[in-house]
Formats: sequence, C-alpha cells, structure tokens
Amino acid sequence: MTSATIDRAPFGRLSNGSVIERVTLRGGNGFEAAIIPFGATLQSLKIPDRNGHCDDIVLGHDECDGYLAQRKFFGATVGRYANRIAGARFVLDEAAVSLDANNGPNALHGGPQGFDRKLWQIVELTDSPGPTLVLARTSPHGEEGYPGSLEVRATYRVRSATELSVTYQATSDRPTIVNLTNHSFFNLNGARSATQILDHRLTIPADHFLAVDGSAIPLPEPPRLVDGTPFDFRTPTEIGSRIRLNDEQLRLGRGYDHNFCLGSEPGIRLAARLEAPRSGRVMELLTDQPGLQFYSGNFLDGSTAGKGGRLYRQSDALCLEPHAWPDTPNRPDFPSARLDPGEIYRRTIVYRFSTV
Repeated sequence: MTSATIDRAPFGRLSNGSVIERVTLRGGNGFEAAIIPFGATLQSLKIPDRNGHCDDIVLGHDECDGYLAQRKFFGATVGRYANRIAGARFVLDEAAVSLDANNGPNALHGGPQGFDRKLWQIVELTDSPGPTLVLARTSPHGEEGYPGSLEVRATYRVRSATELSVTYQATSDRPTIVNLTNHSFFNLNGARSATQILDHRLTIPADHFLAVDGSAIPLPEPPRLVDGTPFDFRTPTEIGSRIRLNDEQLRLGRGYDHNFCLGSEPGIRLAARLEAPRSGRVMELLTDQPGLQFYSGNFLDGSTAGKGGRLYRQSDALCLEPHAWPDTPNRPDFPSARLDPGEIYRRTIVYRFSTV
C-alpha cells in the first residue's frame, strides 16, 4: 500500500529468501515512523526540532543486513518475556518451567531467539483512525521453553502529527507468562548526532525502584525508595548529573539499568518525560504498564556501526522500556505477568512529542 500517509517498500531478505519490507507511517510536519516486520522493529522515527528540522531519533541501521548480523535490540519488540528471569526457570501451577538461558544463568528478552529475531507478518494496513500497521506472529508452545501457543499482535499507529502508539495484544491456549515491550534507543538530538544523552533532562514519576544484584536480578527485598538516591527523577534531572556517583547500584549496572515502579493505577498515564536542551525536542512516554526500565546505554561499546556509519558508544542513547517488573514469575510479591486461556493481554505505549 502506498498513499500520502503510508508507504510500503522492500528493505531486505532473510537467508531463506523471505522479503523484509519497510512500512512508513506519516503524520504531519515531517513526523514519520518506519517499521520493519523483522522483530516488529521501529527502524526510524523522524521528529521536528524547535526550528522545524526533522531528524531520526532512534538508533539502528540504514540497511537490513545490520539488523540481521547482530542482536542489539535496536527498536525491536522483545518477548515472550522482556527483561530477565533468574536462573532461566520458574514454577507455574506447580510445574517447573525451564527456559533457554542467554544472559549468564538468566533468560533475557525471551531467550536466544526471542521475538526480536522473528519475521512477523503484516496483517493490516489502514489510514483510519490514523496511519496504522498491524503485525502478527504465532509463538508455538515450547518456543524458548515458554508454555502455551501464543497469538501475538503489535499495532503501530500514528495518532496525530506528534504522537506514535504501540499496542501489544496476545492470547494463549494454556497458562503462560507474557511481558512485551519496545526496545528503542533514543537520542533526541538525532541518531546521527555527535552528542550523548547525558545532558537530556529526565522525569520519572516513581517513588520506588528495584535494586539489583550483579546479574541485574532484583534483590530479595521490597522496592527501594528513590528519595535521597541517584534514582530520584521525580523532578527533571540531567541524566549525567549523578550517573558517575559512587553508588553501589550504579556500579553494578555500569550506570542506570533499573526498573522504576510506576504503581498499580489502571489506565494509561505518564511514565517518563525526556527533554533535550540542544534540539528542544521533548518526548513524553505514557503507558498502562506497571514498570519502566531506564537503561542509559551502558553497554554500547563502539563495536557496532549504526546509521550513517556512526559507531555507537556508551551514553549515545537511552532506553525507556515499559513492561512488567523483571523476574516477576519468581516473585509472587511483584505484579503478575500471568496469562490464562480466555484472557487477553493488552498493553500500550504512547510516545508524544513537542518542543521547548
């Protein structure tokens, strides 16, 4: 489908010959989002700055081969369980479930071949109620060790000239766990910018965060208060202002790589606000998820060449990932990630942009 608001074009091929397309959804004033079905990935997101100049603000690759060659999660949909599960195991209805470990002893982002490494199918393209792309896949029972055949949909929609939403929906034929999110790396000065995100001002309206051990698994304790710690982002705070403080949690994560507890209020609400003083771009992230993982790009090490041939290094971008709390299947004191037959898993992320 090609129209004023939607464009569909070839982007690359898998080794088996399957075509990977690139679908571009356009709003107004140069605002556009490009998605590839490989990993249900947000490949590009162009946003105007305070002077009306549009830049792509998400890290990634200009060509398909970059996504196929290395697993870096740039813009990808991660699942069946985003973040980590301790020991790559949990118990569900008194039955032990063993997963495929891929992060030391733990399972991370769905295992070695998670949703980000799968080719999703384009099942719907429409201009109404806004330029919309729906992608779908079936995750078979036992994939990466997870129980249940899971029918999954990811819906990308440009809701206005300044807003993109991502909605994940899933059903299962037997009890399982589900936790999906988008893993975009943001730099509001531009993906090709020579600037880092340490001067970005971040607000996260959360009173608590989860302290972790050396393998990034939450400690066996209640959520910690952010008050008096480098994790207090309840008012706008420069990311670089406290990232190098002598704090045990910052040492363990090599920076920020922690879940912020958003509360249990129903409905979509503000989870983060990010402002870039240089470009004037502002991103508000709204969600109905109970947690937000803030990752300050600590493990970008210059080994990956991205858009424009730029080598991505530490703090070149950040991730704000709304999802269930990490290791929830092993923590009955955490909000549940369980999905039973007859139920519908549905979670939404809204990225809303403006300038100052």
